[in-house]
Amino acid sequence: MKYPDNVERRNALKKSAQMMGFAALTTTGLQGTSIADESADNKLPKYGIQGYEAPELDIDYWIDADGDRSKFSIMDSRGKWVLLKCFQNWCPGCHASGFPTLQAFANEFHDNPKVAIAGIQTVFEGFSTNTQDAVRELQLEYELPILMGHDAGDPEGFRTPDTMLKYRTGGTPWIILIDPEGIVAFNDFQVSTSKLIEFMHEQVG
Repeated sequence: MKYPDNVERRNALKKSAQMMGFAALTTTGLQGTSIADESADNKLPKYGIQGYEAPELDIDYWIDADGDRSKFSIMDSRGKWVLLKCFQNWCPGCHASGFPTLQAFANEFHDNPKVAIAGIQTVFEGFSTNTQDAVRELQLEYELPILMGHDAGDPEGFRTPDTMLKYRTGGTPWIILIDPEGIVAFNDFQVSTSKLIEFMHEQVG
């Protein structure tokens, strides 16, 4: 994962993040080292990869707004702001705050060519409830006109979903915002919906 080397752009993102109530971007000492090395040295926060290049997702189940099978790629979304929302069907916080935020954001930006939006069910527990079928059910329940995916762990053993490993998520709900250059600008459990929408309007007009 590459750390951005454009100091001016990092500082601009940092200022925007602070205005939105986001955690500030890290700006020191991590270039050229691996995520594993940084974690061992306690240079990274407990969760997330804010300030790093967003890794590609390895998910083979995606549906579009009509429920038809589809595809999604982080690399193919370069040049756009990308919002990823990680959830589980049985997650109380997802229904209390996660989905309402995703719904409000999607209503504002789902048809904006400068924005890509995807919901991902990252299943690390409750495998009988957090199913592929639940993805479509939730898409319909919250009237989400966006791509949605299913990234399951292993109910027979222990395999953390790929998305959780690559993005070092803290569970669900989890929100990830990636800038047009492919750098993670924000990742956390919650965000102010109004500030997120206001920020995005400032970026895309």
